[in-house]
Amino acid sequence: MVKIVKTVEEWKGTLNKLEDRDSIGFVPTMGALHSGHKSLMKKSIEANKTTLVSIFVNPTQFNDSDDLKNYPRVIENDIDILNELDVDYLFLPDEKELYPNGYTYRVNENNFSRKLCGAHRPGHFDAVLSVVMKLLNIIEPTRAYFGEKDWQQFKLIDGMVEAFFLKTKIIPCPIIREFDGLALSSRNVLLSEKHRAIAPEFNRVLMSGKSIDDMKSELINLGFKVDYIERYENRILGAVILGKVRLIDNVKG
Repeated sequence: MVKIVKTVEEWKGTLNKLEDRDSIGFVPTMGALHSGHKSLMKKSIEANKTTLVSIFVNPTQFNDSDDLKNYPRVIENDIDILNELDVDYLFLPDEKELYPNGYTYRVNENNFSRKLCGAHRPGHFDAVLSVVMKLLNIIEPTRAYFGEKDWQQFKLIDGMVEAFFLKTKIIPCPIIREFDGLALSSRNVLLSEKHRAIAPEFNRVLMSGKSIDDMKSELINLGFKVDYIERYENRILGAVILGKVRLIDNVKG
């Protein structure tokens, strides 16, 4: 049975009692857990003596208040999944616990975070980096696991850990997809039946080998609103909107 910890003080007390503090795996999430999250947890359980998962819907990283309000929250189902996988601890703080002084202190990255998703969601990555910094300082994990679907997020967090000399090793994990190629995301459940049928075309187009302009045109013709499609380093990354749901994906190319 997963042990639920809701405060920083409670976790610090637990941490001090652990037999091996040099083998703690950490999977930060916003809940609505799916097979992608499960893959991260399984990697942590395989590599560490203790695995902790956090669930916190971080309000500061939402640019749209409706997106925050509609973000899926299914905590009982999430706890069932943690128990199914034999996760040791769930860190389940509220907003006041993680932001006792509000959002007055934050981590800024002023280059890569302003590109791709950051260009379309001002301040988003400042909020992500700030909450991850808080969580890493609280949990003190040996390793933390992040999915490559959020490739820009992973790269920024990995860079932050290096820049601030944090001890945690950031472990990237491959994208987990539905049978039809759609990258798993907690937001997928918000897609209408019509849009869910169209959504896999996003990945197909990214993998098509066409020019960026042709990819954009094809997605628009299929009914997507395109935030961006760009090549960066050895990847093609994109963000699109179907209805009111924003989807991101990336492929090597």
